Amino acid sequence: METRQKAPIGRPRSFDADEALELAMRVFWQQGYEGASLTDLTNAMGITRTSLYAAFGNKEDLFRKALERYTEGPASYGARALQEPTARQVATAFLDGSVRATTRPGGPTGCLGVQGSLAAGDPGSNARDALIAWRDEHTSRLRDRFRQAVDEGDLPPGTDPELLARYLMTVANGIAVQAAGGATRDDLQQVAGMALRSWPCRPPA
Repeated sequence: METRQKAPIGRPRSFDADEALELAMRVFWQQGYEGASLTDLTNAMGITRTSLYAAFGNKEDLFRKALERYTEGPASYGARALQEPTARQVATAFLDGSVRATTRPGGPTGCLGVQGSLAAGDPGSNARDALIAWRDEHTSRLRDRFRQAVDEGDLPPGTDPELLARYLMTVANGIAVQAAGGATRDDLQQVAGMALRSWPCRPPA
């Protein structure tokens, strides 16, 4: 009689780490850092807690990896916008990208970088700090790009690059909050268009 061999006890479960991270990102995006429990995460990822810890570290480590994935994926419009030839085109691409990313059909609405830390208490303080740093970094990149535009004569002399960057980021964050509240893409596109009407005019040649 043939004896069937049993699988080794404790053998790690095989799973696609890239796909699991994508699913974790969506949970954090939809529920925020504190709102996403380990059970929510493991159920969505289709793995055990042991596998989660082995592959990604603790919940905070997983969140940071999910934020990196979000930056390289849905939020990659920010880096692309900086490559536009004029400051106004940078701002247009940035706000248009924000509207599209926060109202994706079939995906979470809003912005992981904004709502990931909303209403976060002490247990979520590290995640909140990471998101503050994330938003500050994006603001700094916009500021540097607008400073370059001032130096090149693309923006009027006396334009404050820091204030302009914060203005743009504030509008984008507001778009994200509105999207999470159910605002439509068309409505938010109109908001973006209104914000750009007050953009500093390029000096005449």
